[in-house]
Amino acid sequence: RCSLRRLAAGPSSSPGALASSPSVHTVARGRFRRGMISQLFILAPNGHTIVNKDYRGDVPKDSPEIFLRKLVEKSEGEAPIFNVDGVNYMCVRKNGLFFLATTLHNVPPAFVIELLTQLTKVCKDYIGVLNEESLRKNFTLIYELVDEILDFGYPQSASTAELKAFVFNEPAPVSSGATATARMMTSLKAAPKTMSSKAVHKPIALRSDDRRGEKNEIFVDVIDRISAVFNSSGQVRTFSIDGSIQMKSYLSGSPELHLALNDELAIASAGKGGYGMVELDNVNFHECVQLDKFESER
Repeated sequence: RCSLRRLAAGPSSSPGALASSPSVHTVARGRFRRGMISQLFILAPNGHTIVNKDYRGDVPKDSPEIFLRKLVEKSEGEAPIFNVDGVNYMCVRKNGLFFLATTLHNVPPAFVIELLTQLTKVCKDYIGVLNEESLRKNFTLIYELVDEILDFGYPQSASTAELKAFVFNEPAPVSSGATATARMMTSLKAAPKTMSSKAVHKPIALRSDDRRGEKNEIFVDVIDRISAVFNSSGQVRTFSIDGSIQMKSYLSGSPELHLALNDELAIASAGKGGYGMVELDNVNFHECVQLDKFESER
């Protein structure tokens, strides 16, 4: 974190350091310039600005109005990524909210979209419910999160676990927003075999060691997504399964957790597949996972 900010700040003030390696800072500035954002906005469904961060002042102040006007002119099926008068507009829409970033530089659009998507997840983790009311009630917390994720327009860290050590504001509780009609319709339906937990709308920052009556809880979700393409004869052309294990922890402190997987699990890239084995094409882990123990203790 500190090294990123030192590189982003530019050359060192020491004459000796500048003379010894002048190209290092030049390369660093060029690398970080690719991910530079000029403005960040969070807009309400009606277009009103909830969060406004202007890092450089090189983009017009009325960029949200230009974005909304251009979005109305474009067809609904077209992605909201476009350029107007030399300004790049990139946006992610979540629960009716617009997470908008602008820049004058030719940054990779997929990089900014991924950053904005991760910002929506972090806000959801910290305030519990992602809507206009929750953002307005927790605008101080949201600004603190944005300041930690972006420093002068440069991305720093967008991990919920890493931000816990730097975020100190407590979230204001907000209801999930379910109406009386929705609750009545839900009560008329048959009871499902599995019930969604309340942890979905529970802010992680509300966990505290000195509060009574709270439980040490951890929620594990196993999600499978099946994708298949059939031809006109009903035959399968392509078929794939993407699975993920998502965990949300409310445990006191930072204990080490062990998650045991199937003993017959095999990774195709490792070349250990065989008859009866559950073979995976590829796996990706969160940065907090100890990869050195995965092969020996899974």
